[in-house]
Order: sequence, then structure tokens, then C-alpha cells
Amino acid sequence: MQSASKITIPAKKNFMLCQIIRLPLRGCFSITSKLHIKLKKDIYILAIESSCDDTGAAVLCNRQVLSNVVANQEIHREYGGVVPELASRDHQKNIVPVVHLALKKAGVALSELNAIAVTVGPGLPGSLLVGVSFSKSLAQALGIPLIEVDHLQAHGLVPFIEQGNSGKVIAPPEFPHITLIISGGHTRLSFVTNPLSGLVIGQTLDDAVGEAFDKGARILGLTYPGGPLIDKLGRNGDPGKFNFKKANVPGFDFSFSGIKTSLLYFIQKETEKNPNFINENLPDICASYQECLVDMIVEKVHKAIGHHGVKELVLGGGVAANARMRQKLLTMAAQDQVHLHLPELEYCTDNAAMIGITGYFHYQIQRTEFEGTN
Repeated sequence: MQSASKITIPAKKNFMLCQIIRLPLRGCFSITSKLHIKLKKDIYILAIESSCDDTGAAVLCNRQVLSNVVANQEIHREYGGVVPELASRDHQKNIVPVVHLALKKAGVALSELNAIAVTVGPGLPGSLLVGVSFSKSLAQALGIPLIEVDHLQAHGLVPFIEQGNSGKVIAPPEFPHITLIISGGHTRLSFVTNPLSGLVIGQTLDDAVGEAFDKGARILGLTYPGGPLIDKLGRNGDPGKFNFKKANVPGFDFSFSGIKTSLLYFIQKETEKNPNFINENLPDICASYQECLVDMIVEKVHKAIGHHGVKELVLGGGVAANARMRQKLLTMAAQDQVHLHLPELEYCTDNAAMIGITGYFHYQIQRTEFEGTN
């Protein structure tokens, strides 16, 4: 497996903070006619990801990642969140060099590509538009299919990436299974029946768990993104030192707005008594707050596994990199005798390799249909 190559290109300032919303998956763009599909044994796919603030490009040969390049945007740290206009401007600046580097590292020419896969949602409209417009133009110029990919579905297909270059063989998940996607903008549980089909059985009713991490960090005076800092600081703290109120939501849905309020009122109360309370107790506060968030996730996953009787669990999304989350899910999986598929850390955050593996499955379905007409 190729490690993700990261490049950073500076951005300019602006003053708007982002809201992550979803573009429709159909209607705005369409897949190029299947008559253009090249019937080759190996499938080479160029994948492009631009849903938020990272510009990603990857090249896959079948299920193997040949290159995976990401350009990060550091400017958003100044504002405590992603600035949509800045993000879209930097995508425009980054996309050509990122795609060029991905093709160069993979050793694949444009003429060898069978298809282009691109994220079409959910995400920031301006950011998505850059990736889709570029991909659509390139696909039309090359006469190859443009494959629409759902960003959240792609996170759940990371375990299907072939691990051959690492020297180890890892079996992909069996169906059906439960997929848990946890990130800054999403928290979703799905019952998955095949690579491209599944049923959403639970999701957040308000904030995503990643947002709860970041806003909790802001309350504590930590910088953005705060989730990784809470994870790091919490490793040296006592997760049972402080208690925060958990939301009691029926079914498999989640709610994280209440715990943020609980943390805020707790900090306000304690700092009135001791202005140095945060500095004196920061690791314990982080560990306790994180423990509450993680437990809320694990309890719902345990409930979903028991209800659906599955033996496979897939984890994906940026918060999947959280060490305490991974540890407690592994413990739960062992107790429930469930095989937990943890993504490599480079595939937790937004990346184009996951878009490519999703495009691969879409392409296989299209090629089968086309060959069946002859």
C-alpha cells in the first residue's frame, strides 16, 4: 500500500465559517455513457476528493492504491473552523498539481485511465464544485466514465483496499455488517448488505461527534482542530475523574449537543471557584469528556450489533483515528465476538484512495452490464 503523500499550499484570509451540507447525488452531473468503458483486465481509476478543505487525488489499479496525494490547508486554524470561500479557492489552486503528482507517483498516463471517480457529496458546495468540474472536464476530454461517489459510503469501503504492498493479507469485511462513520460533520450507523447498498439505521440528531470534540476543545481554550488534542492530552488523564451528562436517545440515533453544554456549565462553575481549574486539571477534563463521547458511541454500536446479529464491524471517518475510540471498540468487539475492521490512520481523514475503491465497485457493475449486452 502506498502511504499518502501530503503537500501544503498556503491560502489567503477570509472571515466566514463553514457549514457542511449535502449536494444531491443525481441531477447536477451524470456518469459518462458506459459505451466509452474500456474493456481491460486491469482497471485504472483516477480518484479526486475535494469535499471540505483537503484536496486529494489517488490512482488505483483494481483495488490496489498506486498513489495517494493530499494537499492540506493550514489557514483554517486561524479561524477555529473551515472557511468555505478559502477552501474552494485553494482547491482551485491545488487540484492540478495534486492530480499531476498522483499520476506521476503511480507511473500511470492519462491515456491508461479507465475512469475518473469524484466525490459529489456530502460536503461544502464550493469545494465539491471544484472537484466535480475538473473531473467532468477531464473525463469528457479522455472519453472515459465519470463516476459519482458518496463521501460517507467511501469511508466505509476503506477495508476493501488491497493490502498487498504491506506484506500482509487482510481479508475484507463479509456481508452483512455494521458500518460506523464518525467525523467532524457526520455520525452514522448503517446496516450494509453489499459494497454499494445499505440502510442507515442511526445518525446524529444534532451535532456530529467530531464537532463535539472540537467545540469541547474550544471551551477548554485549545486550538483547532481540537479533537486530536483532547485525544493526546486525555492519554495522561483519569477518564473517571469527572462526569458529564449523556443524552438518552432511543433507537440507534445519537445526540451530542447536550454534552457540550454540560462541559460548558461545568467549566464555568469550576473556574468561578478556581480561575486556574482548567490548567490544573486539563488532562483529567479531556480524558473524562472524551470517555463520555466514546461511551455514547460504543453503547449504540453494541446495541446495533446485537439487534442485527452481525459478526463484522467497519469503522471509518476522521474520529476513527481517536486512540480511546479504537481501544474501546476493540474491547467491545472482543466481548461480542465481532471482527472490527479499523482503517489505517492515513485513511481516517479525507482522502482520494477511498473515493477510488468506491469508484472501482461502481465500475465493475457498469462493465458487467455492458459486457452482458454483447
